[in-house]
Amino acid sequence: MEFTPTELERYSRQIQIPGFGEDGQKRLKDTVAIVTGVGGLGGTVALYLAVAGVGKIVLVRGGNLRLDDLNRQILMTNSWVGQPRVYKAKETILNINPDIHVEVIPEFVTSENIEDLVRKSNIAFDCAFDFTERDLLNTACVRWKVPMIEAAMSGMEAYLTTIVPGETPCLSCIFPEKPKWDRWGFGVLGAVSGSLACLAALEGIKLLTGVGETLKGQLLTMDLGNTTFAKRRPYHDPECPTCGGLKR
Repeated sequence: MEFTPTELERYSRQIQIPGFGEDGQKRLKDTVAIVTGVGGLGGTVALYLAVAGVGKIVLVRGGNLRLDDLNRQILMTNSWVGQPRVYKAKETILNINPDIHVEVIPEFVTSENIEDLVRKSNIAFDCAFDFTERDLLNTACVRWKVPMIEAAMSGMEAYLTTIVPGETPCLSCIFPEKPKWDRWGFGVLGAVSGSLACLAALEGIKLLTGVGETLKGQLLTMDLGNTTFAKRRPYHDPECPTCGGLKR
């Protein structure tokens, strides 16, 4: 698919990056990305995927916008409180970049909807608010061999990794015992979720275009309260109930 003159102008600055070029831009344009969660993390991920030129973004999130979401959800406006957030997210994104496609699923991730969504995607961004949804996405990505960018934060701490089924540990390898996660039980600072979201979007863009090095097989942990970062290599469990049967 050829670029329009508008697209070439819109993406001209990133096309200049060594190794990116029009080939990298075409890979983004040909991508279908699913983002689970459209909050301070997922919404910001979606925004940076959109401005980079990812061709189709599928936003999956149930529930309405709350007033206490607005310290971090940059796609939202105060007038939208009480309404389904995915529709406002789509409107904001398309106002910024009308050259892409955005599909919205105003539902939480379930075993009934996630398989079909992942099967039609090239990459997934896990920004859901609990491990029930995260495990469902992880399992579907492993089954359909779709790479997944895994990002989560709590308070001033965050983690990020790139999961490629058959090559890296999956989420079940990394967290065989799931942390207790109360969606309302931890503090959120918008700059923290936004910082992590930018890194998550960058991970996906690097993976799709081949520019730079990704976090495949590595877990990046961040304490943004004191600005410390560490990389760890999580165990790839050959007996993992989710990914243990895949060839490496």
